[in-house]
Amino acid sequence: MTREPPIPDTVTLHVPFRIVKRGGRKEMHLPDGTTPSRRADSALVKALARAFRWKRMLESGEFATVAELAEREGIAPSYMTRVLRLTLLAPEIVEAILDGKQGPEVTLARVLEPFPLGWIDQFPFKPCARVPSLFFHKPSRARMSSRAMSGEATSSIDTV
Repeated sequence: MTREPPIPDTVTLHVPFRIVKRGGRKEMHLPDGTTPSRRADSALVKALARAFRWKRMLESGEFATVAELAEREGIAPSYMTRVLRLTLLAPEIVEAILDGKQGPEVTLARVLEPFPLGWIDQFPFKPCARVPSLFFHKPSRARMSSRAMSGEATSSIDTV
């Protein structure tokens, strides 16, 4: 019978990672090559849910204007219009946010900034097999269509 070495009282495990602030929270970033567990950003998911709920309330005629709905919800109409714009996101982007696949650079503050209305233009690269990180920076004038530059297409919702 061979004698096994004794089991140590403590075991030290080294895991390389770094702490990064994101949206006021601290997140652990793992090194390249590792697959982190996917977790949806609750602030983004809540904003999407609110946007689609408010859109449904406006379309049903329950509220005549964004201002009326904003007053009932106790928020500023300008904030409500920014959140309502989220209903204009490409379905693939909405799905990526709900699945937690949107990428670390996508925060609520960034998605509330103006973005292109065309679904294709919301991606940094033309359609590919995998949903890429979201576009969400202001498009250059060269990328904007003549329709968008003429003011026919806007990503705002009237508050009248």
